[in-house]
Amino acid sequence: MHFDDRLDTVLRLPDSGDGIARIQYRQLIDILGRLPGNAASETLDAGFARLDALSARIPATERAGFLRQPLQPMTNPRLLAHLAQAETDVASAAIGTARLTDAEWLALVPELPVRARGILRHRRDLSAAVEALLERLGIHDRGLPPIDAETCAAPAEAAEPEAPAPKVSEAEDDDYISGDVLELLDLADDPPPPTSLSEWAQARAAREKAAPPSPPQVVSSEAGIGAIVRRIEEFRKAREMKGAPEPGTDAPRLPLGDTVPFAAQRAAAIDFATDPEGRIRWADGPHAPAVYGLNLAANDDDSDPAPGAAMRRRLPLRAARLCVSGAPAVSGEWQVDAVPRFDPVGGHFTGYCGRMRRPAAPPETDAAAATRGEADRMREILHELRTPANAIQVAAEIVQQQLYGPAPHEYRALAAAIASDCAHILAGFEELDRLVKLETGVLTLEAGECDLAQILAQTVVRLRSWTDPRSSGFAVDPAATAPSLPVHLDKAEAERLIWRLFAALAGATAPDESLSLSWAQEDARVVVHVALPAALATHEDDARPGFAPGERGQSLSAGMFGIDFTLRLAAAEAAAAGGGMKRDDGMLYLWLPGLTPEQAENSNL
Repeated sequence: MHFDDRLDTVLRLPDSGDGIARIQYRQLIDILGRLPGNAASETLDAGFARLDALSARIPATERAGFLRQPLQPMTNPRLLAHLAQAETDVASAAIGTARLTDAEWLALVPELPVRARGILRHRRDLSAAVEALLERLGIHDRGLPPIDAETCAAPAEAAEPEAPAPKVSEAEDDDYISGDVLELLDLADDPPPPTSLSEWAQARAAREKAAPPSPPQVVSSEAGIGAIVRRIEEFRKAREMKGAPEPGTDAPRLPLGDTVPFAAQRAAAIDFATDPEGRIRWADGPHAPAVYGLNLAANDDDSDPAPGAAMRRRLPLRAARLCVSGAPAVSGEWQVDAVPRFDPVGGHFTGYCGRMRRPAAPPETDAAAATRGEADRMREILHELRTPANAIQVAAEIVQQQLYGPAPHEYRALAAAIASDCAHILAGFEELDRLVKLETGVLTLEAGECDLAQILAQTVVRLRSWTDPRSSGFAVDPAATAPSLPVHLDKAEAERLIWRLFAALAGATAPDESLSLSWAQEDARVVVHVALPAALATHEDDARPGFAPGERGQSLSAGMFGIDFTLRLAAAEAAAAGGGMKRDDGMLYLWLPGLTPEQAENSNL
């Protein structure tokens, strides 16, 4: 007895990358395309569901190319009907390569969408019965016949009355405009001209009965569905460019369809003139209404360079600082330069005339810029290294899983080892990238609340599977440990930090070596005291204890760059959380910002 399990085999393939997704898509098309149209099973339904999931990941041009390649001809009407609902390129490729019988075509054509029928009419190998069926359905999906000169010359009275066109449902008419789209575009009261052919015919017949015949006119395509699509796209882009609204503010521009990006709405400079009291009575530019009436002398701060004191003394303003609260376009810090004005006849003070401009951003220091440049270059190098590592891992998995054909067991074992090494390398790259981001301030740990004492106890218990057979581990003194240590850090981040630190220390311990461990609450922070292993305590580096460069240590450290790098990453994570880590006299100290009992109680509400 033989049974076909190819579809089950393809569905069991793991989702390990875009390359595997494309291979699986081709295999599903090949297998489903050979099945009979009346086949039905749960596995078959799962295959079509997987086909939809893969179609969302693979571009339409590539899927169309797969269908046009010389594979087994598609003989499954269900698969053809499924692909006819896809993009135009995919539907065209599927209809062009399908090989169905006349009975299957006759049963499938009425179920095809309007667009697919128009594609099918270009085939030249259809039978007369299928062509006749397409002709009967042609008024809904095929082009209108060319106009005849004799028909145009004939009077409207001599023309035979046209039969009323059948009503096309919303599901069959691709050009149907729903009510919600009309409401979105504010066209519910004045909808655009009809777009489906049946509605065009009905509208034309109504006009001919109500008015004398007129020469035929060409309907502009701008009134059809193309104009609606363009307006929807313009509406979407304008909404994205507008940015998030800010409640409680008064924008200086009215929404008249000329919206500009939010970044461009902020005023950069405004020329102004004030009255003798220091209130702006004239301003130039599109943001003038937002600053009209602003009192520059209301700043009573006598410190230089505040504008209030200088204006009361009638002194010129040079780079005076001013903070404005108002519309988003003019809110924020300003730098004011202005000179007093006097009446040339009577010599009376008439106000100030000057310019407001945004202060320049402070330049970065050379050290900060150099550090940021080195970090960017390191991240670029890591990105370039990930690409070949990913490629090698994918190739090894293909050989190990025999996706392209059977392979000897020795090759599969080697491929599995290569894939494991690549995964280890990629994990090391992730840790290196995390360290660079933490030390440059690009990445910050997520804030939250958790009990560090519980995490410490759980980590020690998890490490006993490694430490107990070696008679090593951590010696916790119950009298010197607090029962609860609330810290201002997310639980997942705290667990990652503690595991990274304790796994590195446990991996560096020798057999029969025990490390003393205690924790306590000290003022506003939580401190963890742990003894260093003898292998680490002999080093003289007080900042980051670790092995010599290139020394990996025990396998429990789980880091491809050694224990020194692991402890450096743990120190960077502690610093990013607002704490730190250091070594002092054979002991390692880790401290994190704690929460008082009142804060912890309030934060749980």
